Amino acid sequence: MAELSYRDAVAAGIAQEMARDERVVFLGEDIGAAGGVFKTTVGLLDRFGPRRVRDTPISELAILGAAMGAAMTGLRPIAEIMFSDFLACCWDYVANEISKTRYMTNGQFTMPLVIRTANGAGSRFGAQHSQSVENWAMAIPGIKVVAPASPADVKGLLAAAIRDPDPVLFFEHKSLYATKGEVPDGEHVEPLGRAKVLRRGDDITIVALAAMVPRALQAADVLQAQHRISATVVDLRSLVPLDTQTLLAEVVRTGRLFTVEENPRLCGWGAEISSIVTEECFFHLDQPVVRISTPHIPLPAADATGSINIGSTSGKVALVVGTTALASATCPGDDAVSPFNASDATIVDFVGYGDHPPDPKWPYGARDVNGTPA
Repeated sequence: MAELSYRDAVAAGIAQEMARDERVVFLGEDIGAAGGVFKTTVGLLDRFGPRRVRDTPISELAILGAAMGAAMTGLRPIAEIMFSDFLACCWDYVANEISKTRYMTNGQFTMPLVIRTANGAGSRFGAQHSQSVENWAMAIPGIKVVAPASPADVKGLLAAAIRDPDPVLFFEHKSLYATKGEVPDGEHVEPLGRAKVLRRGDDITIVALAAMVPRALQAADVLQAQHRISATVVDLRSLVPLDTQTLLAEVVRTGRLFTVEENPRLCGWGAEISSIVTEECFFHLDQPVVRISTPHIPLPAADATGSINIGSTSGKVALVVGTTALASATCPGDDAVSPFNASDATIVDFVGYGDHPPDPKWPYGARDVNGTPA
């Protein structure tokens, strides 16, 4: 095992597959000599040369057009779109061409193409460079959608995506690039479409993706320490294919589900999971599914408002889980562990908003600080 940063794991995954298969090529803006705008591709140009690592003009359409043609003619391209927000500039290729070619040619052409992109907020890039758009891609048939949370998963899932015969949108979270973790030495491949249970508890199930996974784990620690709520935390890792077996098994076991999404609430991926769980195991649920997400607004760049929207998500998880789950008596033990016996200040402190306590009616609708409908 070696300790790598999330960004170095990106380069390691690409290098592993380029060394393994000479058909793998890599193209995008500033990926060569500059080593990537987020320094995720350092060393690849020196190792594999300009024939296989190609800097492109600033044109998302050109990048994906070239990558699509390469995939249709025998190569296995990796295309980088610098910010996931810029997928909007080339969405026609993603939604109408790349995702549909295999189907529309009756399998005469495959599309072994990976589109890597930096996704998500938390780095103060403003509303046009901070969106979480995995739910955009999830709505398009024919595209696989992957969003890793750890360096090991970055390397392993990226390798699997490059080997896949179908197009994969690979979302790397910007706020995770500096995080570090152990990554297996040698060849490392993780299967697509398999969720990972990171922590097993008996009272509730928390499902998260990408940067929300460490926040969910932090919230689970707070819930256990402060209120003796035992939480299972599931890292989905990919939205398409979606590991419904693991998801449903954990929900049936605990009877309560909370989804933690960075994307805006309206039409977020948690809505689809809520639908699946409600349809498949309704009578195993002890309470309605609870979705925790960002508000349906453009993300601000200002420090204070950005932190309340994104930076304290682990606190939001703890607040909503603590008030909703305990309201339906999920917590074992006596009444003394309930947050309803704590002061409002204690609840705000445990949420972690610091000097910016939340409006009790935001962003979860008209509820007081204990989660009771106002």
